[in-house]
Amino acid sequence: MYLVKMDFQKVIKWAEDLMWAKKKRHLNSLERAILERVWNNHKYQEIADEYRYSKDSVKTVAGNLWKLISEELDEKVNKTNFRAAMERYYICNSNVGDFAQSKFYESRISVYRESCHSDETPKNRSPTTPNSDNIQPEKRHDLTDAPKLRNFHNRTNELATLKQWILEENNRIVTITGLSGIGKTTLTRQLVEDIQDNFYCILWRSHRKFSTLNALKTNLIEFFSPPPPQQNLSIPDYLRFYRCLIILDDFQETLTTGEFVGTYIPEYKNYSKLIQEIARSPHNSCLLLLSWEKPTEIANLETENCHCHTLQLQGLGESATELSKVKNLTDKDRCLELINLYSGNPLWLNIIASTIEDLFNGSVAKFLSYSNPFLGDLKPILHEHYQRLSESEKLVMQWLANQEIGGNICSQPPEFSGNNDFLGAIQSLRKRGLIKKIVSKEGAVFTLEPVIKQYVKNQYNS
Repeated sequence: MYLVKMDFQKVIKWAEDLMWAKKKRHLNSLERAILERVWNNHKYQEIADEYRYSKDSVKTVAGNLWKLISEELDEKVNKTNFRAAMERYYICNSNVGDFAQSKFYESRISVYRESCHSDETPKNRSPTTPNSDNIQPEKRHDLTDAPKLRNFHNRTNELATLKQWILEENNRIVTITGLSGIGKTTLTRQLVEDIQDNFYCILWRSHRKFSTLNALKTNLIEFFSPPPPQQNLSIPDYLRFYRCLIILDDFQETLTTGEFVGTYIPEYKNYSKLIQEIARSPHNSCLLLLSWEKPTEIANLETENCHCHTLQLQGLGESATELSKVKNLTDKDRCLELINLYSGNPLWLNIIASTIEDLFNGSVAKFLSYSNPFLGDLKPILHEHYQRLSESEKLVMQWLANQEIGGNICSQPPEFSGNNDFLGAIQSLRKRGLIKKIVSKEGAVFTLEPVIKQYVKNQYNS
């Protein structure tokens, strides 16, 4: 009788190489969990409870594993005899060198069928791992809905932050918020280009394409599991199978207009539940949401430290001065003034630069001689944001537009006396990114960006 004490890490390495050789992919997180827990005599129900799968799902995945291992060892393997079978296999092959590598030659599995008592010693060969041939598993990346890579402005700090949250901290949900045109999509497209090799599945979709939550979920599941899809698996279940990066753009399309931020349209009424499930379920995937407005449940999950982070994207600042070269603007010493006037928003600046070229022959100085920010073709863009506001928010915007240095929330306008809508409106406008907070020794005041302030004044003076 042999007394064997095996290191499970050798077993998992062997199983990893087996999966690679046979299926050209790595073990997913559930498969690894099944091998480890079964090795330590856990039951399927215990694994299902711990990893939030159904018992049937665990049994199905385990059954495929046992079939693969059985074919390799040339004996029937199941959860009852898995450990004993691996220990016997270890004894039979312990003279070949490292157990985890002993059967892998020429990037494929080649099992020695000789008896354990054979006197013939296998030839020593250098095992070839998948990496040595630069073979990569077949990945599934669907970027058909993603924009093409464009000229990328300097967002080094933002990129570094996002990479840390996603790759190092393994955050399950990352949200990028900001006004339209601020560069959320462009930044995300560059991020995907930089980190795509770290994910087996990448999918980019826009909420504008899906009128209901069910339509969106169906599309996601069809991507994860080409038809017919596996039954009884939720989206969080699929996120556990492989490391996935799911980008969902235009999140604001799921929220109602005319109310404070946070209420979903009826067709997306259960979206909050899905987001919370993704945030609280154990997996190494990431859901990346791009939105004009910060979802309420995301803010709540962040306070609970549920592997969620939000990046509120600001204007470009001085790096936007490159625009003057592209648009052939003159008076470059005034470009920073132009950038500040239009909040460093790349889209706004491009639109205004075209106006300067057309009406002022490229002269920034002549354009800035006008006392108020010129809106022109920006009006329809700003109107899209404004029409989403509740009446209380519009009143706050009007109040702030008439303040020279900003509004102090301790002195609320008379229109709000006797109700709590004022603070709710301020909070909602902050989530929309339409007002900014300035902190000084005297306290905090809220104000509007110059372009937004001019737009609101025009609304009530027209």
